[in-house]
Amino acid sequence: MSSQNIPTRDRILKSTWQLLEVGNGNAVRMSDIAKAAKISRQALYLHFPNRADLLTATTRYLDEVHDIDAKLVKSRSAASGTERLEAWVETWGNYIPTIFGVAKALMAMQETDDEAAAAWNDRILAIRDGCEKAVQALKADGKLTDNMSEEEATDLLLTLLSVRNWEQLRITCNWTQDRYIDMMQQLTAQALVKSE
Repeated sequence: MSSQNIPTRDRILKSTWQLLEVGNGNAVRMSDIAKAAKISRQALYLHFPNRADLLTATTRYLDEVHDIDAKLVKSRSAASGTERLEAWVETWGNYIPTIFGVAKALMAMQETDDEAAAAWNDRILAIRDGCEKAVQALKADGKLTDNMSEEEATDLLLTLLSVRNWEQLRITCNWTQDRYIDMMQQLTAQALVKSE
């Protein structure tokens, strides 16, 4: 299928995604995106009135393309809090490699780019929601550790499962993906699940 047959919105989002992945954290301008999508800047602004909306839509587009809702079924349908925690760690941990290029670009850009920071914050809130649901399931089962509040437990889980921690263990330390998932499941259970 030629690029001209792809709906304009999808071309814009795909072009933004590709530019973020190859940009190594350099700012991606609206003019760069318009050029890559083979449309005018005016046409780009008709679809996305500002860059923050476009960057946020791009991260959500990745979720659509990779059908994140289907990947989350195991976590969302878990029979217990401990199963939900384990499934959440597996699902999110295995999704990080898929979105790593865009995530790394947004993280690098966020220090000096408010629009990139807004897009990355939108993703962090979605990830935090998954962490919060796992913690709430533990609490509902009476399995959440007494050492911290639900909010603190959510903060800790979000931190343990951060993209930066995945990068450190998988890329810098050269762990396998299977080892990463296994150890994160063990670590999060040790930190959050009440000892019997």
